[in-house]
Amino acid sequence: MIRAIAVVVPARDEERLLGGCLASVRRAARHPQVGGLPVRLVVVADSCRDRTAAIGRHAGAEVATIRACNVGAARARGTDRALAAALSPAGAPSPAELWLAHTDADTRVPYGWLARQLAYAEQGWDAVLGTVQVLDWSEHPPGTAEKFQRQYATPVRPSVETTPKPTLRTAPRAEHPHVHGANLGVRADAYRSAGGFAALAVGEDHALVAALEALGRPVRRAADLPVITSARRSVRARGGFGDTISALSLRGMDGRA
Repeated sequence: MIRAIAVVVPARDEERLLGGCLASVRRAARHPQVGGLPVRLVVVADSCRDRTAAIGRHAGAEVATIRACNVGAARARGTDRALAAALSPAGAPSPAELWLAHTDADTRVPYGWLARQLAYAEQGWDAVLGTVQVLDWSEHPPGTAEKFQRQYATPVRPSVETTPKPTLRTAPRAEHPHVHGANLGVRADAYRSAGGFAALAVGEDHALVAALEALGRPVRRAADLPVITSARRSVRARGGFGDTISALSLRGMDGRA
């Protein structure tokens, strides 16, 4: 049973979008199916030159500041802080009872985001991977959204879970192939066993999931759990989601398919 939740948000010069992200997380924390569980919100302001840290504090988040320019290091720092705070007091939950949810500062989560992750956790899943949606394509040439949808929306395929936990073998399930740090939840004991987030400039989320799967931890790739993220041209992490969108835009501008 999950007894506490921590939500970690890395941010680098995100004063424009961070407030909306944190408001959406706070709203998700009030969902009745979250059941009044304590929800700790941690923002990691990484090498910020704007009001990101102040906005995080004003929204009621705990704010850690680092100067790494590295999203993997930021996620790891925020998660370490959440773990230390949530697991240290007397009567605190065990690592198996703490759920770590992760999103990005340019992302807004739906009302049922935490509730759905908790439901999967109670079914026995150690990690939940959601998908992303982009609603605002105004910074990109016409046709970019359609190119993204063709590339991203891979066919949903049925599969049967084969992990030893009998509660996970009840029925075929729908999967997707994506991994997004903007939409990822993991049980704290599983996170620790997998070694946590590596200090990678990009792909720290993929590395964590690969480690979880190598250990045989049950990972739910939930096609019913999307978040809304930005498609802005200013890219925070080279080689990440923003660069994928930019590459589609460039192909649209020079006429290549």
